[in-house]
Amino acid sequence: MAAFRTVFRLCGFYRSHPQSCSAFKTSANPLQTLSQWSLPVACCSTVAPSSDLSVQYKHGRPVLALPLPSRQEKCLFYLKPMLSTVNDFIHDIQREDPGVLTASVLTTDGVRIASATSMDTLLNKGFQLCINGVVYNVQAASTETVPSEAVKSVSDIKDMVHMLHTALNLPEHHLVKERQLREKLDILKQELLPLEQMKVHLDVRAEHKASRALWVGLALLSVQGGALGWLTWWVYSWDIMEPVTYFITYSTSMGVYAYYVLTKQDYVYPDAKDRQFLHYFYKGVRKQKFNVEKYNTLKDELASVEDDLRRLRNPNQLQLPVEQIKPNSHAAVP
Repeated sequence: MAAFRTVFRLCGFYRSHPQSCSAFKTSANPLQTLSQWSLPVACCSTVAPSSDLSVQYKHGRPVLALPLPSRQEKCLFYLKPMLSTVNDFIHDIQREDPGVLTASVLTTDGVRIASATSMDTLLNKGFQLCINGVVYNVQAASTETVPSEAVKSVSDIKDMVHMLHTALNLPEHHLVKERQLREKLDILKQELLPLEQMKVHLDVRAEHKASRALWVGLALLSVQGGALGWLTWWVYSWDIMEPVTYFITYSTSMGVYAYYVLTKQDYVYPDAKDRQFLHYFYKGVRKQKFNVEKYNTLKDELASVEDDLRRLRNPNQLQLPVEQIKPNSHAAVP
């Protein structure tokens, strides 16, 4: 456009100064002649000026807003200082814009940086980015501009590494843990097998004796009722037997009260039957020398191992505390 304006001005000057046309034609240096005429001459350059860019931190990660030559727009590149190199950064730029034919990273002095250099080293200070011959001066973010959430303490980094290690080795760890729990479960079952057989035998005998005691009590009450009826209607009269039945009823009430005083429980038939069962059971335990404490300890360990296996096989309950998981009921000797 500047050249066209110059031509138009020459044409105007020619019309207004026709006498100077011959001097312009015969002059050996036309530019000197133009300068003598005091004409404004404009020069244009095709070299694009360099631009200044800066690395910013967003959500704890360094971000570079880089203008793409083909799109004529800026694009955000999220950098990975610890995991990427200069070569990866250049490949990301070329992958985003196929119009990038040449790209290189230079120091502020113009020295080319190797492609294997880590981005963490590069971001510690400013550098130059040359894309298709256009040089961008990239300034590293200062320490004051880094947000607080981007700075991690040593404990946070350790926790993150532990979480990554757990996530990468979780399936293998589950298999190893399940195998250990299965082996422990088999050992506990083998130790419990003879105790379980002995306990089943003791349970059967105690149940039989408790049931027999109930039948004996029913038989005694039947004999008592029959004897009272025989004495009332065949031997004596009701006037004689009425005080006897009163004292028998009073004695029964005293017996029930004595049961409460000794056991601190009401005389309820199911509870009384259970107490009778335990009485015969522990009587057999002392006779057979059955180790009740060892049996209860093994049953508790077995229940704990089965709960761990159930949690390990159920992903929904794997992270739950044990208190929030309803355990299975395991029979133990009271």
